[in-house]
Amino acid sequence: MCGETMVKITVKIDGMMCGMCEAHINDAVRQNFKVKKVASSHSKGKTEILAEISLDDAKLKEIIDKFGYTVTEIHTEPYEKKGFSLFHR
Repeated sequence: MCGETMVKITVKIDGMMCGMCEAHINDAVRQNFKVKKVASSHSKGKTEILAEISLDDAKLKEIIDKFGYTVTEIHTEPYEKKGFSLFHR
């Protein structure tokens, strides 16, 4: 389905040090929210989430905080799904 409107949530997080930290965050998000995609980067200090609806910022922060990380910013913006894959590079 091309042109499907979703939201992109960018979460800035302090405390991620490695790939295992990224996996903990990704798993926590997937277990607590209905999301299409979640990807974290410890080197950039952020997690990007694609979902059909906005997430509860307070709940998202609480879940990430439970793992010992600190959410410093949450930014939600409209995201239009394009008709191509990001994996073709």
